[in-house]
Amino acid sequence: MQKKGCPFGTHRVIEPKGVLPQPALKIDNNMDELYDNEVLIDVQTLNIDSASFTQIEEQAKGDVEEIKKIMLHNVEMQGKHKNPVTGSGGMLIGTVEKIGDHYVGDLKVGDKIATMVSLSLTPLVIDEILAVRPDIDQVDIKGHAILFQSGIYAVLPDDMPQTLALSVLDVAGAPAQTQKLVKEGDTVLVIGGGGKSGMLCLYEAKKKAGPKGKVICVAHSERSTKRAMDLGLADEVFSCDSTDAVAMYNKVMEVTDGKLCDVVINCVNIENTEMASILSCKDDGTVYFFSMATSFTKAALGAEGVGKDVQMIVGNGYTKNHDKIALQIMRDSEDLRKVFTELYA
Repeated sequence: MQKKGCPFGTHRVIEPKGVLPQPALKIDNNMDELYDNEVLIDVQTLNIDSASFTQIEEQAKGDVEEIKKIMLHNVEMQGKHKNPVTGSGGMLIGTVEKIGDHYVGDLKVGDKIATMVSLSLTPLVIDEILAVRPDIDQVDIKGHAILFQSGIYAVLPDDMPQTLALSVLDVAGAPAQTQKLVKEGDTVLVIGGGGKSGMLCLYEAKKKAGPKGKVICVAHSERSTKRAMDLGLADEVFSCDSTDAVAMYNKVMEVTDGKLCDVVINCVNIENTEMASILSCKDDGTVYFFSMATSFTKAALGAEGVGKDVQMIVGNGYTKNHDKIALQIMRDSEDLRKVFTELYA
């Protein structure tokens, strides 16, 4: 008889007791015993959160074998893959191997799924790392993971490659939140618009703002700036260091005729970009920080320090139907699908 599990996974928490799996320092990753409301997944690929992978790659000085050692150590120490520096994880794709007797849901053994909850709370065992793909933050492994009853997931579509679907689902919250936040006629700034989440946000922002609105893309590298220009999803595209708040403010003032933006969406994966986002937003506007590199303290105190009355949404990667919204973009936009296939699949 299987043991009864908490829907939120607290039965797997080892240290400290009384917390949920995500903030826990260590969780039980024993895959030999399945609780009654868990799903056992045979894992094929980990999609490491962008901020996390960037940090690991820098720590490893780009050495793939060192990246493997760091990842294996993280899992060995914690029972999950939670980056101790960034606090973030990522997600995975795999095949349902076993389902607890009292698990409530539509999953079947053999279903290929992507977990839509963070690796920072997911019990994980890595038996072997087969390949590391630094260009797309993906790691192929042999291993197993646990999905809790409360864990959200997406059954992988059969009309696109798994690696493409995983790349899109990894950032599904960004375009879905953009769809919710942007209104017709809005001026929208997407910082990091030439990147994976940024391109999807540009697409949704352009669609929602409509012909009366204005979409502005800020990219960093020459390559990402050109990519954004070629896609034609923004009315203005320029390159700027997103850690230079004053330079960003001056440029946004210039391209908006001093009006600033109704919605600012931050998709960059580096620290200290909070003030560039806040200064670019109108009073009573909205700043959405999708990046896991965002500091709530810096954002809150920074906005207060410059007298900015803006609504700030920090790191909210989930909203209803975010997986469907993101995957649909790949079906609706031939240009974006081509770019994503070339870069991430």
